Amino acid sequence: MRIEQLERDGSVVEFTTRLLAALVRSENIEMIRRLLPDAVPWVTFLPAADFDAFVTELVAVAQGAAALGNLAPVAVLLTQWRHSAEVYADPVLLEILTGEPEGDLGPVPAPPGKE
Repeated sequence: MRIEQLERDGSVVEFTTRLLAALVRSENIEMIRRLLPDAVPWVTFLPAADFDAFVTELVAVAQGAAALGNLAPVAVLLTQWRHSAEVYADPVLLEILTGEPEGDLGPVPAPPGKE
């Protein structure tokens, strides 16, 4: 990749990050709720509190990543939240991960060195 292209890409990322941050600061969460599913459709499966946490984290991580010139943290964040949405979208998996275990699971061993 040529240096000119890299600089242009960096400008676009910085612009996008600032625009997203301005939307969040505007406190018009309803507008963000309407727009974000166009960019990441899986957010529709996140509960409202998780959606708000995702937006907050996305803005913070995107700003930090843009400042570093390294978008890897944004990719990691999107992957992590997408996996959360996958859990919420699957009722069986959600029950397995959040439900109460059935019956007594037996004694819990003492941590090493605490016996």
